[in-house]
Amino acid sequence: MRERAIIEPHSQPALPRYVRLQFDELRQCWALLAPERVMWPDEISVDILKRCDGRATTDAIVSDLANDYAAPEDEIRQDVTTFLQEWADKRLVVCMDKAEI
Repeated sequence: MRERAIIEPHSQPALPRYVRLQFDELRQCWALLAPERVMWPDEISVDILKRCDGRATTDAIVSDLANDYAAPEDEIRQDVTTFLQEWADKRLVVCMDKAEI
C-alpha cells in the first residue's frame, strides 16, 4: 500500500517521470500529460507546476509566486499547499525529499 505524500513547507515537489508539462502549439496553452490523461491547467497552476523541479521547497515556491504576483505570502501559502496536496494525492506531484519518483 502506498503511503500518502504530505506536502509541507520543506517538501521539494516535483513532477514524476511519467508526468510531463508541455506547451501545446495548436491550442496555445500548457498541457499536463500523464498516462492515459491530458489535463489543461490554468495559468496559475502552470506557474506552480513549472516551479516543481524537485529542488525548490514549497516555501520557496510560495515566496517566488508571492514576488511574481506582488501578493503577501500568507495569502497564497494555503492555496499553493492545497493545490500541491491535491495533485500529490492524484500522483501527479511527488516529494523528492521523501525519495519518491
